[in-house]
Amino acid sequence: MIKQYKKAFDALTNTELYDFLKLRSDVFVVEQTAIYQDLDDKDQASTHYFIKENDQIVAYVRTLPRGVKFDDAASIGRVVTSQQARSKGYARILINQAIEDVLKTDHRILIEGQAYLRAYYESFGFKVISGLYLVDGIDHYLMELLK
Repeated sequence: MIKQYKKAFDALTNTELYDFLKLRSDVFVVEQTAIYQDLDDKDQASTHYFIKENDQIVAYVRTLPRGVKFDDAASIGRVVTSQQARSKGYARILINQAIEDVLKTDHRILIEGQAYLRAYYESFGFKVISGLYLVDGIDHYLMELLK
């Protein structure tokens, strides 16, 4: 069974918080071997979107309001899908919902997209607005979506 969720930080259960932090760690730290500080004090101000498959979080995205990550734009980040759920379109579902929700209150979204996912993020309407740069040892582009 598949269920989609959207929750503020204070509405998350302990298990949900643990599960998406574990998923982020499994993919970003272990799989991508990026040693970075995932607990960045931004989760508290974020809206958390996730999909559970058989009561396990398998895809996750967070949105950050203007002023939390970028002074002049809202942001979407920590896009992650478990290995067993990839190619099911779950991240696309969450990103589309996140974009729709953010654009109700803000006209500009910035993301730091991993370079190998450039075409993927462009498929949502994001445009590259920077040269290639490193974040935690991984090539990224700053990308923008305007309403």
